[in-house]
Amino acid sequence: MNARHIGLIAKKELRGLSSEKTIVFAVLLQVFIAMFSSFLMVGLTAMYDPEAIEGYSTVTYGVGYAGADSALIDEFAKRDDLVLHRMDLGQALAALREREVAAVVYVPDTPPDAEGPVTVTLYLIQNDLQSSVINVKIKEVLQGYERELREVRADRMTSFPIGLNFPESGGAENFFEFVYGLLIPLLALLPAVISAALIIDLITEEYQRQTLEALMSTPVTFVEMVWGKIAACVVLVPVQAALWLLLLGANGIAVGNAAAILLHASVGGLFLILLAALVALYYRERTSAQFIFSTVLVVVFLFVMAVPYNPLNLMVRLAVDTVGPVHWLILALVAGATALLGWTVTTYARRVGEATPAAR
Repeated sequence: MNARHIGLIAKKELRGLSSEKTIVFAVLLQVFIAMFSSFLMVGLTAMYDPEAIEGYSTVTYGVGYAGADSALIDEFAKRDDLVLHRMDLGQALAALREREVAAVVYVPDTPPDAEGPVTVTLYLIQNDLQSSVINVKIKEVLQGYERELREVRADRMTSFPIGLNFPESGGAENFFEFVYGLLIPLLALLPAVISAALIIDLITEEYQRQTLEALMSTPVTFVEMVWGKIAACVVLVPVQAALWLLLLGANGIAVGNAAAILLHASVGGLFLILLAALVALYYRERTSAQFIFSTVLVVVFLFVMAVPYNPLNLMVRLAVDTVGPVHWLILALVAGATALLGWTVTTYARRVGEATPAAR
């Protein structure tokens, strides 16, 4: 292969990237993720830590209270964000349906020192975001009521739980979990996936637009044409990833081992690009190739995620500088697999080129 020919093809493709819908939409997607990261943090942290959303709510909610008098009323009185309304159960549920109150609590006429448990029933609007916030707030009230009942029934306890004291973090852990656990790996690895999808467009468009014959009339061989397109896509991976890391740094987010992150992202991106190129050369039709590649990508992703040092975990460890020298071994293994895949792509591209009438 002639490196000069590969460079010419790569420059040609890079100049025409502005007309590629795949790369334009992909960049806009990354900008969306970066711009609305705070909004995404609220939604995504709520999936694994519902208590995290409580801190984002500053609204005062009305709660209907039905049933017997209990110490639970005193627990509600300690809250400034919950206003208790005494009413009958039927009246309270009707108010809930009309959204005049955000929740209804029913307390049975069970003495605190009774032998059986005190069953408190909580009514909420189903599949409602507000209900998720109310659920977390009332959970804290019920925990306070639970402590009251434990004190009343303390003489029945034969063993006592060990008290654990955790430092107050002020909710900062949710921010750092989101940034280092999701945002940095996403912005570092997404360019690799985007470039892999782009190589499919670049190869299949030569067949669909019937421009392969004109390209093959030049001294450039079919294999050089394929590798030129691959080179153009590979360049985009570290450039985009480095840009996002710089923007994170400009916003005061420290990212350790930035060079190693870019290196891992580049090698992993080259592997995905080669895999996508192989699929594109086989199917030569954009829709089929994109579908098959997406399916293969999901399978590869599920397989890789089962490994302890998977790409997401590795990016997080590198960003917080806790990975150790083992990441160089992982990089060597991925580079070896990438080299083998590169040889496969070259061999198959040569075979396809020989069978293509325009290349003869």
